[in-house]
Amino acid sequence: MPLLTGSQLALYFGEVEIFSKIDLEVAEKAHIGMVGPNGQGKTSLLRMLMGEIPPNSGSVSRSRGLTIGYVSQHAAHMTVGTLREEVMSAFSAILELETDVADAGMAIERAATPEERKLADRRYSALLQEYEAVGGFDYQNRMERVVTGVGLSLESLDTPVTAASGGQKTRAALAKALLLEPALLILDEPTNYLDFKGLAWLETFLNRFPYAFIVVSHDRYFLDRVADQIWDMDGGGLKAYRGNYTKFRQVKEEQRARQQLEFERQQEVIAREQAFIDRYRAGVKARQAMGREKRLDRLERLDAVDTADTVKIRANEASRTSLTVLTTHDLAVGYVDGGRTVQLLSVPETKLERGSRTAIVGPNGLGKTTLLNTIIGKTPPVRGSINFGQKVKIGFQKQGSDDIPAHLSVLDALLDAKNINIGEARGYLARFLFKGDDVFKLVSSLSGGERTRLALARLLITEPNVLVLDEPTTHLDIPSREALEDALLDYAGALLFVSHDRHLIGLLAQNLWLVENGALRVFKGTFEEWLKSLEEPAARAQAAQPKKAAQPQKGAAKGGKAAAPKGPDHEKVIADLEALVVKLEASLQKAAEKNDRAKVADLAEAHAKAQADLELAWAAWGGLSS
Repeated sequence: MPLLTGSQLALYFGEVEIFSKIDLEVAEKAHIGMVGPNGQGKTSLLRMLMGEIPPNSGSVSRSRGLTIGYVSQHAAHMTVGTLREEVMSAFSAILELETDVADAGMAIERAATPEERKLADRRYSALLQEYEAVGGFDYQNRMERVVTGVGLSLESLDTPVTAASGGQKTRAALAKALLLEPALLILDEPTNYLDFKGLAWLETFLNRFPYAFIVVSHDRYFLDRVADQIWDMDGGGLKAYRGNYTKFRQVKEEQRARQQLEFERQQEVIAREQAFIDRYRAGVKARQAMGREKRLDRLERLDAVDTADTVKIRANEASRTSLTVLTTHDLAVGYVDGGRTVQLLSVPETKLERGSRTAIVGPNGLGKTTLLNTIIGKTPPVRGSINFGQKVKIGFQKQGSDDIPAHLSVLDALLDAKNINIGEARGYLARFLFKGDDVFKLVSSLSGGERTRLALARLLITEPNVLVLDEPTTHLDIPSREALEDALLDYAGALLFVSHDRHLIGLLAQNLWLVENGALRVFKGTFEEWLKSLEEPAARAQAAQPKKAAQPQKGAAKGGKAAAPKGPDHEKVIADLEALVVKLEASLQKAAEKNDRAKVADLAEAHAKAQADLELAWAAWGGLSS
């Protein structure tokens, strides 16, 4: 029996149809990736499936007792309280019951007569039994296990959400959803604020998740690794495909090619028939012409392939610069906090060449954006200098595109970047899908994807010869990402960009600047070559180990690094580490029940090391299996 079904679902905003006639089914343990251009109603459909909004027509059926965990795409915008308070809100019912139990206990002490005390005792006992039944005595332990499982430290839970990173907020929202113990997990754009480590962890988690999930994402690399079914939401409808994203794209393109071929063939038949009808309508073959006209009227017309508008970005010609556009000398970047200088990153003597494409990669919070701000002159260096070549003109796109004046219209925002005539400006904006009255929308009313498109328009119209981009694909749907990729492939100037979009990095980057351990390291090669370089030391370590089945477990328990060879050996390492983690969790639970603090501390340390090794092994496998 399916967990959830939808039949003939439709949604309208006023007179505008968002989608209609949608049929869907979510089976137990289904791993569904949901894709489609922005504005197609994906989030609205998810809310409809959860029962948050009703369909204008159609119905949703859920299995009895179905629990759904939901992580909104806006989880990273939480603004109130701490991460702990966000996670603990999953236990709101238990916490309310906990208060009732405490009040009932106080009522026993306040009882003035034996009868009052007897009634208070009964109430206290009933509440205590209910509290135990819903897991009241164990919820703190469950919270800690889930929080560490999603990759948050217990110390980080006291971080105010206003100071937490996007990745921390996403993980906290996911922990909250998991503590509800859902049979169906729904994730709306969970990868937007995750770095490589977070992405690898999430892929590992979803691949091991024992229940069903639906994940909306524009990250093609991610979808290839977690989904075995794709829901394509486009043109006001939804169609399901078996397989991961790559398989879906292949099948969809084949279907579109067949549809267009059949349409063109039918059009040829219609044209021939119509020509005969027009020629002989009043002649000796008039009866024949009338018969053909009736058949033509009854013909079921095929549709042409929908060529929906996509962003049409043409990279402007970059003016010529000297061969070297940027050099650094004894550079260190950071910031000043209350008069104290904080160094985040030291940079070796390095340079960017004309026409080069370099990606900056590394975990969040280590100084990548600060480095970009230092390069563009917004943040002064802590030490050293940056020198530019002749005729260098930098174009910078800030992550989130929140530097566009909110009170301006789309048209005025473009004219603010470059003063051109109105007709030229409107034609230019049309290539970024701002057509007709869209150019008069206020920036403050734009969606995240629209703001990103406008930021790109403002950037490229200035014709820079060095592009500096901070997470340029955030909030872009897949068609817009592909258009951006095509533009950047054609771009003649130097490109320096921060990104966690592994597809973008793999497609564009010729070199990598790796941010790790407070320093920047230059890797002269592509993303794929870097992944292979990570494989080699692990493979050598595996080859040097004795051929014993228990070896991976022993190494993991002592904190040794998990080997990451490709193929069955690697799968064996992962399986052994998973078994070890399960075993340590069971031992940890028993020690906690016996209140053996020394043993709990030892086992917790061993568990943390084994879990870290497992994540490392899965992350390596995710990269090496591409």
